[in-house]
Amino acid sequence: MHSNLLAVVFALLSALTVAWGTILRHQVAEQTSGDRDNAHGTPVLAAVARPKWWAGVFCALSAYGLQIVALGFGTLLVVQPILVLSLMFTLPLAARFDGRRVSRPEMAWAALLTVAVGVVVVWGRPLPGNDFPTLSRWMVTLGIGVVILLGLMWLATRLRLRTRALILGAVTGAIMGYLAVLSKSVVNIFNQEGVPALLTSWEAYGLIACAVIGTLVQQASFNAGALKNSLPAMTITEPIVAFVLGYLVLGERFQVEGSQWLIMAGALVVMIVSTVVLSRRGVE
Repeated sequence: MHSNLLAVVFALLSALTVAWGTILRHQVAEQTSGDRDNAHGTPVLAAVARPKWWAGVFCALSAYGLQIVALGFGTLLVVQPILVLSLMFTLPLAARFDGRRVSRPEMAWAALLTVAVGVVVVWGRPLPGNDFPTLSRWMVTLGIGVVILLGLMWLATRLRLRTRALILGAVTGAIMGYLAVLSKSVVNIFNQEGVPALLTSWEAYGLIACAVIGTLVQQASFNAGALKNSLPAMTITEPIVAFVLGYLVLGERFQVEGSQWLIMAGALVVMIVSTVVLSRRGVE
């Protein structure tokens, strides 16, 4: 059943759960990133050994389940902008844990982000695309992505921690963008062909691989520096990559023409800027 309203509801629930998971895992990263002499060898392994980290992972998995439900009801171009609103929930949660109040500028930027997301979803009126993209189209986009992301990860290892966190955050967002598109394909296979077809599809195993790799790279970005260095890139890269792949792979489209694209472009710019500002201010 196609229902953008239900897609929005479940996407909002997913965004809330993402916020909880982000806060929990970053708290663990703060506790372990400076402990170079721990028994686990590396900060990432030390983080994985903490129960709170697994609680964060559980939140992430729950959020992903809600995202899958949302994608079952609506298009990727509806669900993905709503997920950006996870910042709306991360902001007050981070402020509470840090013992401070959400400032007026943060509230203003949050309002701009909400309006921008609303314009993208309501004004854009996304249309469904191709439920079963060709393998050749998948292979081209996956191949390009692997080369670029491996190059960025290699570059990150040769830079100072602050910049490394930024680049790894962007890589994490890109991987999650691919994960979002694979998720939509997996949902389509399950809805139309059932479990047997899903178990034999490469998309399902590609999805699992993206989820595992994305989680590990995300934790590495958390351990590389302050959350304000990685979260902005992580949060905004995911919807951008998902938008591009939604168009190129799934063939989803916004119902805008001509000068209407100026409004969409303006909304996207506001969404990007407000996301970066909020994600930095919320974790300072």
